[in-house]
Amino acid sequence: MKLKNLEMTLQRLAGFSRPRAVLEQYQTPAPLAARLLYHALMKGDIEGKRVCDLGSGTGVLAIGASLLGAESVTGIEIDDRAIEVARRNATMLETDVEFISADVKDGGLPGRAGACDTVVMNPPFGAQKAHADRPFIDLALRLAPVTYGIFNAGSTSFVKTYTEGRGEIAERVGGSFPIKRTFAFHTKDVQEIEVEILRLIRIP
Repeated sequence: MKLKNLEMTLQRLAGFSRPRAVLEQYQTPAPLAARLLYHALMKGDIEGKRVCDLGSGTGVLAIGASLLGAESVTGIEIDDRAIEVARRNATMLETDVEFISADVKDGGLPGRAGACDTVVMNPPFGAQKAHADRPFIDLALRLAPVTYGIFNAGSTSFVKTYTEGRGEIAERVGGSFPIKRTFAFHTKDVQEIEVEILRLIRIP
């Protein structure tokens, strides 16, 4: 599947039915999701691999990984309502994705999720709760040797420092995340947020 086809396919997916601000539930834009996944594909980290999507939401990254030929895909999400939407999305596109209802801070989660080759994730940026992305980074480094994550622009230094001795940033790809007016505190119809996709390699 070509990049443009992947993007168009992911645009068909339903978003959050009742998004929760505290969880920073914003649908990962199809162009950004496709860019991350296709970059990972070109690096040999998707096709034939066991992929895990942390904070999988409505399943955009997880389903995209399945469409690109992942051997297996597991989505981990704390919100059961989001999982319901994700399962319907996966069924609509005839993809095989397992969704697990769990908190990424659950210490027993690595045993439930099983080993994987690649983590993909769009963790909270910490706008509602400071350091909300840290448990995602911690779990990603435990689950897989390679992680692709979407972070606020300018996060590279923080991620580099936070993962020192555990992981190293191999690549950085810039992008944008258009956030539509979703919650009462939003003042614009669309807010463009500059982001960066980081490829993080676990240090053995």
